[in-house]
Amino acid sequence: MNTTLQELTVKAPAGLPPHFDPERVGEIWRVPYQQRAAEAELWAKEQGIPPAEADRVRVGLLLIDVQNTFCIPGFELFVAGSGGLGAVEDNRRLCQFIYRNLACLTQIIATLDTHTAMQIFHPVFWVDAQGAHPEPATAISAADIRCGRWRVNPAMAANLTQGDLTRLQVYALHYAEQLEQGGKYPLIVWPYHSMLGGIGHALVPAVEEAIFFHGMARLSQPSLQLKGANPLTENYSVLSPEVLTGPEGDPIDEKNELLIHHLLQFDALIVAGQAKSHCVAWTVSDLLQEIQATDPSLAKKVYLLEDCTSPVVIPGVVDFSEQAEAAFARFAEAGMHRVRSTDPIWEWPEFPRDPS
Repeated sequence: MNTTLQELTVKAPAGLPPHFDPERVGEIWRVPYQQRAAEAELWAKEQGIPPAEADRVRVGLLLIDVQNTFCIPGFELFVAGSGGLGAVEDNRRLCQFIYRNLACLTQIIATLDTHTAMQIFHPVFWVDAQGAHPEPATAISAADIRCGRWRVNPAMAANLTQGDLTRLQVYALHYAEQLEQGGKYPLIVWPYHSMLGGIGHALVPAVEEAIFFHGMARLSQPSLQLKGANPLTENYSVLSPEVLTGPEGDPIDEKNELLIHHLLQFDALIVAGQAKSHCVAWTVSDLLQEIQATDPSLAKKVYLLEDCTSPVVIPGVVDFSEQAEAAFARFAEAGMHRVRSTDPIWEWPEFPRDPS
């Protein structure tokens, strides 16, 4: 059987485009789109890279929350991981992975954590008996709400429930109870982050540039998926919010059914991003739940880039490394693959090949 162009490109990558500077992955800068578009078109021509529509094997790359707020040192929720520069090092490898595998990545899907100030997980939503807001990283349990240690800020009612404070207080207790009963993380007060319209909300420039370059080289429109704007629920997973219904069973939000269907149509789906212990783990968990309800054998088409994701670690405060590892072990046990970006794709276990 003749070796296909797709297989040749993966086995013998042409290298990295000259514009890529690994030392700038942890910095903020403007992507020169017009210049990169021309370079991508020339790169594809020189390397013989075909348009994505020609792919016999359709490969999706799902990038979860690769945003400045999580990936640039000094920003609100920088994911340092156990080594201190986790997200920066992850993104350096991620960019190299995208460039080296341009010819076999059919589409890139990037999620964007998207918030406004007055949401249930931000400090302004809560007050204590003295009217003070909780500090970031505070966990609020249902018991804390029942005893009045933390209560809904009365000013939130005018913004979220047409002035009905009692309704909002009842919902807040219901929300905390639902998290606990569902075996999810407790309600955590996060610092203001990924603020819609702010610089923290944007994709990391180096990764955004790689996504744009891929789209131009392969004539493949990337898909940007916003999540997290609902003020009444956290939304770690891009596929589903943490809580779907209110105290009376009334709908609060819904699953992203269109995205679930889209992701499961790929012959292989590669997952990377931040943070391994939270938005990555929860997204993959929701995807696995859908797979197991549909066809458990589909789990084998999912590949988790171990070296392009890190857990939340705040020294002296919290370390979610064990939770992240437990989640990934569960995914592997279900049939998903734990792989590294530095290994050739065609050597990954059960990776689909072009049938021609």
